[in-house]
Amino acid sequence: MKQSKYDVVETLPCGSHIQHGPFNDRIYLMKASDSGIEDLPLRLRHLAEEEGYGKIFAKLPESLSTDFREAGFQIEAEIPNFYRKCENGLFLAYFNNASRKREKDIKHYLENIHLALKKQKGLIKPLNPHFRLRQCRENDLKQMAEIYRKVFPSYPFPIHETAYLQKTMQGNVDYYGVETRGKLIALASAEKDFEAGHAEMTDFATLPERRGYGLALHLLRYMENTLPGKGIHSVFTIARAASPGMNITFAKSRYTYAGRLVNNTNISGRIESMNIWYKYLKSRNI
Repeated sequence: MKQSKYDVVETLPCGSHIQHGPFNDRIYLMKASDSGIEDLPLRLRHLAEEEGYGKIFAKLPESLSTDFREAGFQIEAEIPNFYRKCENGLFLAYFNNASRKREKDIKHYLENIHLALKKQKGLIKPLNPHFRLRQCRENDLKQMAEIYRKVFPSYPFPIHETAYLQKTMQGNVDYYGVETRGKLIALASAEKDFEAGHAEMTDFATLPERRGYGLALHLLRYMENTLPGKGIHSVFTIARAASPGMNITFAKSRYTYAGRLVNNTNISGRIESMNIWYKYLKSRNI
């Protein structure tokens, strides 16, 4: 049986969900359970040391963060009222070595944030009338995987594989696309957490020959308009700090910058730092 090169996602005995492996060289605590929270930080540190991972990255409610902070975890980003409209969400990091904590491109990252905020009130081009926005279906899976393979040399999750796209589409992820002449040319997704009431806006990809039309902006707006009716009150993204375009996209869409995750994610062929942006949704169209 062929071994996947991607990190594995598993549920711990305490009920918390993690992703870990050498591909991203990290442990990602995706969803923390109340059960066993006192022991979880040290268990994760032990696993990271055992496997030689450079970083532990944890996303969790502030009320569950005390033991993590006492165990040496640091806050990298924070979103107010992230959980159930009433509790702050924290993005915490623990570094196993000094090299993982050093950022070579920090000046470039800061310039990108400055540029994004400067362009926050810039005009948004109307969608080209030849393009159509729609939700993706299972008969799009092959096209979707091909687009992701063309756009990303590497990615933290196996979006290049149709089986993964199908599984997530049948679960809690809605995929959206821009279509012209019956062919998809751009993609994005909304990963919903109904219990927390928020969704991650992610997996943005536009074919190189179709860039310059502001398709990510239109996809983002389209997705935002579908979510309030599904019980989602806020949205966030984890965007490449090195990408001026994606940061401008979220700034123009009135997202708030919440912090940077240092050397966090294997994307486009290397480990990169990522920016957190968030936004509260209105009950009707944005």
